Amino acid sequence: MIRKVKTGIPGMDEILHGGIPERNVVLLSGGPGTGKTIFSQQFLWNGLGMGEPGIYVALEEHPVQVRQNMAQFGWDVRKYEEEGLFAMVDAFTAGIGKSKEYEKYIVHDLTDIREFIDVLRTAVKDIGAKRVVIDSVTTLYINKPAMARSIVMQLKRVLAGLGVTSILVSQISVGERGFGGPGVEHGVDGIIRLDLDEIDGELKRSLIVWKMRGTSHSMRRHPFEITDKGIVVYPDKVLKRKAIVEIE
Repeated sequence: MIRKVKTGIPGMDEILHGGIPERNVVLLSGGPGTGKTIFSQQFLWNGLGMGEPGIYVALEEHPVQVRQNMAQFGWDVRKYEEEGLFAMVDAFTAGIGKSKEYEKYIVHDLTDIREFIDVLRTAVKDIGAKRVVIDSVTTLYINKPAMARSIVMQLKRVLAGLGVTSILVSQISVGERGFGGPGVEHGVDGIIRLDLDEIDGELKRSLIVWKMRGTSHSMRRHPFEITDKGIVVYPDKVLKRKAIVEIE
């Protein structure tokens, strides 16, 4: 039996029929405002509560800002950092400014995927990480889209080899089909897509699991909300692009 890693996000593990299969690399794809970062941080935070050390790779925001944003949901990771159970990889500042004084893991050259992987591998081994989030993987190939699949495959080999269960956050533009980057969907074990749609003059959030190797899963589009405690998914509801319907 494949061990399932529970996301701990209310409603999500029901949709995944128990959770994400261990060692899977999952692409979390969505446009702006869909809740990708919150979903990924909640996955890490819930892991900490289950005794699973985690790593957040910050490519889009300053690590200080990431910690502050997480704390707003009650997810204060600093005590776990002090205990060696959580680590932040700073792939945002390039070591410029004060971050080099208080960040332990810094990627200095984002164009060097080998340096990125080396820093990540060191962090994973140092804390015995079980969960990893890269937010966002799109930043690694934004200027070289032809490299997207190759970079994702390199990351998958390393992450699966280290035995971690990973979420790669992938950005897409509003209304874009696909999952962000040519061919990336073939290089991962799972794809969860988050959407924000205008329905009857109101924005509604929903998600759908496009694929997940190693488990069956719901094939329906489920609505979710972002609350002051994080994301809540409604496995008993389906969002049709025109209306939400209760499942009998």
